[in-house]
Amino acid sequence: MDILKIGDKLYNVEQNGFDDFARYSFSEVVSLTETLAVLKNGVRLINRPKQSYIMEDVGYSVSRKKGTHWHIVSLKAIRNAQIENEKIKIFDWFAAKQFTLEEKRKVYELFHAEKDALG
Repeated sequence: MDILKIGDKLYNVEQNGFDDFARYSFSEVVSLTETLAVLKNGVRLINRPKQSYIMEDVGYSVSRKKGTHWHIVSLKAIRNAQIENEKIKIFDWFAAKQFTLEEKRKVYELFHAEKDALG
């Protein structure tokens, strides 16, 4: 478990309840003090790694918010963020879309054609 260095890339995940999407934030360490690592987005982390168990094994606590952790970026985190962002995009599109009767008919037919094909 190493302390952070300038240029390290980190991420955080927030979720408002179990029904909400996981919302990923990414940032980079731009400056260091004796005890803190400051991210490009202004978040100040305590530069002392600790066991996290939230998203990764190791996390860095936000200064004055010890329960909020940032983690070193991994390929798994990037992929999970892409998947969640796609879910959010789809959800937002359906929430904003006003379907015409013809569009509803096409969606209905597509679902029933798929259901019939599966048996």
